Amino acid sequence: MKDFAFISDFDGTLTKKDFYKILSDTYYKEELMPIYKSWKNGEMKNREYLNYVFNNVHRSESELLEDILNISFDPTAKAFIDKVKEAGGDFIIISAGSNYYIDKVLAKNHIKGVDVYSNKSIFKDNGIHFDLDEHDEYYSDQNGIDKLIVVEKLKSNYKKIFYAGDSTPDLKPALISDAVFAKGKLVNLLKKENKDFIEFENFSEIWDKLKVYL
Repeated sequence: MKDFAFISDFDGTLTKKDFYKILSDTYYKEELMPIYKSWKNGEMKNREYLNYVFNNVHRSESELLEDILNISFDPTAKAFIDKVKEAGGDFIIISAGSNYYIDKVLAKNHIKGVDVYSNKSIFKDNGIHFDLDEHDEYYSDQNGIDKLIVVEKLKSNYKKIFYAGDSTPDLKPALISDAVFAKGKLVNLLKKENKDFIEFENFSEIWDKLKVYL
């Protein structure tokens, strides 16, 4: 059993803004509003809304690549990931977004040796399309991937699990982690659950606080 894993969400945690929000704010106008309302009203699942935004963006693959490479990635994250590895830990990403853009952003930022659990996707018809397997052990009808199931399985391989996230899908995995680093909506969600956490804005703030737990 390894000493520890530091698990992080991707969109809004390692990046400044969710990729689906970048696409919707840039390429969609009022035509997205009824779809957005259906999602917020609970009539659409998270994976269905994201898939809609990704599917209907009407961008060529080269144009989407440009959008992806312009994603604002935390410039302090690589140094943090390197410290985790030097301390004998693993850095792992779990995302309800898509490997299609996550892999490209990591490559651009020279980040290697990081396991990524996310929704498999492909490019076709001028958009990104989820390519999900309903029989996959981590499948979630709501998010495409069930972060809780992934973390539960990882817990059997590590003495300690640390988690960083920013939104609702991060709540359940955060609740079963040994220490939580939170930003965005996750802060108030954890307060409601009376779960201790450390608030942060970027990864440069985490290492000194994480060392206490190692």
